[in-house]
Amino acid sequence: MAKLAKRIAKSRENIDSETLYSLEEAAKLVKAGALCKFDETIDIAINLGVDPRHADQMVRGVCNLPAGTGKDVRVAVFARGDKAEEALAAGADIVGAEDLMEIIQGGKMDFDRCIASPDMMPIVGRLGKILGPRGLMPNPRVGTVTPNVGEAVKAAKSGSVEFRVEKTGIIQAGVGKASFSEADILANLKTIIGAIIKAKPSGVKGIYLQRISISSTMGPGIRVNLSTVA
Repeated sequence: MAKLAKRIAKSRENIDSETLYSLEEAAKLVKAGALCKFDETIDIAINLGVDPRHADQMVRGVCNLPAGTGKDVRVAVFARGDKAEEALAAGADIVGAEDLMEIIQGGKMDFDRCIASPDMMPIVGRLGKILGPRGLMPNPRVGTVTPNVGEAVKAAKSGSVEFRVEKTGIIQAGVGKASFSEADILANLKTIIGAIIKAKPSGVKGIYLQRISISSTMGPGIRVNLSTVA
């Protein structure tokens, strides 16, 4: 416990919780503050001036991180025939139709992303109460319901990240690993922030981006000066 406390204290040495840092400074500090023996995940939390209870203020999308996520993403695909073969060739971990539905209904969900060809939606629709709360329900808005299942699988494997605003108006996402270079962390941060800005709903009034904080798994939060990202 003493060693952990020392490590946490050291990770906070150069970070002032009241200071707003440029995005470039934040990328540097978050990497320097990740001092655990495992490869910590770099997370971003963005507070938005939206009310997700209103359909015209829902923020959701997907973006491809240029440096990837650093995570081995397991992908499940609902498809038959040629589409199933296409998904397998692209690297899908689990492919099926009714059989995959039964596996999920049985409580086994050993995957991080779920993709479906459009003709599979009558089957996938039965799983809404299981997949939905876990953020795994395929959706055409984020490219997980698509006839191009091979391309979707490759995108998921190479570092695409889905984002969705929570009830509290916050979007949280992993954007890489502490082992990434500062340049790669910065590139990923710029990409996801840009995608969220682009996804601004037409129904939003007032200030859209309200607060951005970056942290590693065990590190302190680093507040970002919004003028350096807009």
